[in-house]
Amino acid sequence: MSYTALYRKFRPDEFSDVKGQDHIVTTLKNQITAGRIGHAYLFCGTRGTGKTTIAKIFAKAVNCEHPVDGSPCNECETCRAIASGTSLNVIEIDAASNNGVDNIREIKDETAYSPTMGKYKVYIIDEVHMLSVGAFNALLKTLEEPPSYVIFILATTEVHKIPATILSRCQRYDFKRISIPVIADRLEELMAKEQIEVEEKAIRYIAKKADGGMRDALSLLEQCISFYLGQKLTYDKVLEVLGAVDTDVFSSFLREILHDDVVKVISHLEEIVMQGSDLGQFVNDFTWYMRNLLLIKASDNMEEILDVSSENLVQLKEEARMIRQDTLMRFIRIFSELANQMKTASNKRILLEVALIKLCRPQMETNTESLLERVRRLEKKIEQGIILEANYSSQASDHQNIAQNNRSDPGEPIEESEVQQPMAKAVPEDLKQVQSMWRSIVAMTSGRFKVVLASAQIKFNAASEDDNRLYVVFADFLAEPYIGNQEKQKELEELIEKKIGKKVEVKMILQEEEALTSDNLSRISVDEAIQKFIHTDVVIEDF
Repeated sequence: MSYTALYRKFRPDEFSDVKGQDHIVTTLKNQITAGRIGHAYLFCGTRGTGKTTIAKIFAKAVNCEHPVDGSPCNECETCRAIASGTSLNVIEIDAASNNGVDNIREIKDETAYSPTMGKYKVYIIDEVHMLSVGAFNALLKTLEEPPSYVIFILATTEVHKIPATILSRCQRYDFKRISIPVIADRLEELMAKEQIEVEEKAIRYIAKKADGGMRDALSLLEQCISFYLGQKLTYDKVLEVLGAVDTDVFSSFLREILHDDVVKVISHLEEIVMQGSDLGQFVNDFTWYMRNLLLIKASDNMEEILDVSSENLVQLKEEARMIRQDTLMRFIRIFSELANQMKTASNKRILLEVALIKLCRPQMETNTESLLERVRRLEKKIEQGIILEANYSSQASDHQNIAQNNRSDPGEPIEESEVQQPMAKAVPEDLKQVQSMWRSIVAMTSGRFKVVLASAQIKFNAASEDDNRLYVVFADFLAEPYIGNQEKQKELEELIEKKIGKKVEVKMILQEEEALTSDNLSRISVDEAIQKFIHTDVVIEDF
């Protein structure tokens, strides 16, 4: 016996087996039970949602000799003939290949003859939007006043292409996309019948990938089963077969992009390409991932809409705090445009690399959204003291050269302590020592805390010799989880104490929240900083 594909093997043959279209099933069953059967129906919706399946069940039900609550019995001679495709009462027509006027005229001529068996002749015209203008005109009169024993069921995925004159003559039924839980439950049910072991996480990924189509879900599942025939189908195996990427990869990509690390982003993409992942699918999945982050930022009650596991939800919430909403919208816009471009591109990888660099470098674009992003980054750099650090580096280099020239052996390396810092006399001795050892202190920490400490500024009260407070100033929003974190504060204080042997009080703050002028920690505005360091008249206007 030849093999039958899963979507054909498990195609529903009665209304109770149809999943996700209860509003349509109930209406049709009530019409059959009450004897209020229409003469023309229009089934519209995306692929794989059950249009043709319900049309065939309906054709059986209206001709069934012993219907049960509006459903076919599947046991009588008429039901068996329709199911096997030998019945002359049910005629399926593919409008994609039979779209001419002559094809419709043949239908019109056939309707003159009553059914040889059963009550109705049912014409199922699939992809009806493919009919020509002349064919639609030829169908009009027959569709408006067909014989009492004729029923037309028109199915289409593009209802907007059907003339209004046809629409007005049909009962229209819109098929919804089937939800992920419904598809997952159906797949689990069928895999139990097939006695195939499939991991629940793998089932849910396939259900999500099907995009609301039960037929697509069954086709994807069959593809994965065939590759790992006789083995348990796991989530990782499904990702491998479908050329997909795990959620953790998207998380790494996002963090690298937020740190503007172009080298790591492109290197990471190289790994994805070498693994054989489909780049078009990667773009769609990453866009979906950013969409989830945007929904989380929009509201705290998105758990049911997102349809992700609890551990993935925790990770999404953490990353949502790391990125601004307008930045996310810019990322989604760039990737949405990229998805359209990649459909006809000969080299998808180059387009993807350019888009990833755009995410890291807003200066590559000139629209208002990107300009605002550039201004925000400029403000952060000025608040971080990037210009001051450049001047300081130049002065430090001069001091190092002077120290080198004064040494008896010019070839001997200079110790870090020999290079005097410009503001050394104004800094308490203990905090000055912490400043010189900051890199080694940071190296003793770990994880994300280590990353944000490496980019932080150290400030202290230069006016008081008795003030032992060390201010760790974060200009990046990635450090928000550590503000007010007593555990991390204590960890940093203990590390400093081990290094210098003195007690230092550490306070971690964000640059934008800094208000320390009372402690002689001066802060200037962005306007003042630009005017001071560029030495020109600059007017900063709010957008």
